[in-house]
Amino acid sequence: MATEPIREPAPAKLNLCLHVTGRRADGYHLLDSLVVFADVADRIEVSAGAGLSLHLAGPEAAGLQAEPDNLVLRAARLMGVTDVAIRLEKHLPVASGIGGGSTDAAATLRALTRHAGKPLPAVQDALRLGADVPVCLVGRPVRMSGIGETLAGLPPLPPMWVVLVNPRVAVSTPQVFAALTARDNPPLPDLPAAAVSSAQGFTDWLATHTRNDLVPPAVAVAPILIDVQQALAGTPNCLLARMSGSGGTHFGLYATVKAADTAARQLAARHPDWWISKGRILDA
Repeated sequence: MATEPIREPAPAKLNLCLHVTGRRADGYHLLDSLVVFADVADRIEVSAGAGLSLHLAGPEAAGLQAEPDNLVLRAARLMGVTDVAIRLEKHLPVASGIGGGSTDAAATLRALTRHAGKPLPAVQDALRLGADVPVCLVGRPVRMSGIGETLAGLPPLPPMWVVLVNPRVAVSTPQVFAALTARDNPPLPDLPAAAVSSAQGFTDWLATHTRNDLVPPAVAVAPILIDVQQALAGTPNCLLARMSGSGGTHFGLYATVKAADTAARQLAARHPDWWISKGRILDA
């Protein structure tokens, strides 16, 4: 067992597209999505402690409570660890469609494997924490399908930078799915190799051949998301602006860090009450 604190990033999860392709008898929706991660992240720290404890910190911690149902504590219990102190430094907004709780749980699992020398849980066990936890455990670009258990790697993606924008409106995932009218939509087409030769080519392919089926119900729940989409799409050199997951965070993709810097500064000046963050798309 490690004696020094173990630290793990919990990167934001982005659904570049999200097709809802069906619904199982148990109520779980079937999805088809291209998922990437950004280096905008929460942080997990694990160290030896007396019993199992969770300390919350960071600028976005106010929306959380260190209660037994917290996904970080559930992840620790899934690993069967005791006498561990966990610190969650929260930088991602709560209920924002970028996998905050799931990526925190996945980072906790990774940290605990290093701390306690235990293997990562099987996919079916990780699914007990949430449908996004298996993909967050992988932490690299994948095609995710089923209810989140089927993961297929993507070819290397071109360098891209991202600006994330959230209007500080929490969007409930169950409420968005409840408002979904079409639950049996076409799946994603296969990603052609030529589409990943450049950021422009990749985003053109995304814009032409993919979508997020949760946009209409999310906008019905939170109409301000229309303003977020328009603001982000209107920034200079934005290759693609789209909502991630069930909302309410939108992402803008850019071919250069300079373009992302410019967009983030402009948006922050025009919308000082929004959460805005810039980062790089992780490709490994």
